[in-house]
Amino acid sequence: MTMIGALAVFALPRLVDTEMWRLRAFSDDLQSQMQAMLRLSLVQRRPIIATVSGSGATFAYVGGGPALASVSCPATSSPCIAESGSRSITFNSGNSGSSLTSTGAAMAVTVSSGNYSQGYVLENETGLFYATP
Repeated sequence: MTMIGALAVFALPRLVDTEMWRLRAFSDDLQSQMQAMLRLSLVQRRPIIATVSGSGATFAYVGGGPALASVSCPATSSPCIAESGSRSITFNSGNSGSSLTSTGAAMAVTVSSGNYSQGYVLENETGLFYATP
């Protein structure tokens, strides 16, 4: 019984790849934060900027102020966003209800590391953030 317990504690985590689950959790958290910030900007009638970099995403009010939230890649797989450089989207830009990306078009965001890869699209104008097949 002691041997089974020791194997479960030390050997099993090495046999099962938990990194994929961490990246999946990060992806889900990123998607939920994007949707929450879009709703918050519309409800408060105040523009919010989301900045996506290789190590995660940060959210803040346009014009300064403290960060509202941040989503960071898992420590063991940072950077986990494949696209290089820093890109942004402004939710409720100019209190118009629309969103504007820094590229002026739909922006691809790919969460990947090792064997895991999941693509997302961040739409210009609507601010919709969804997974690609």
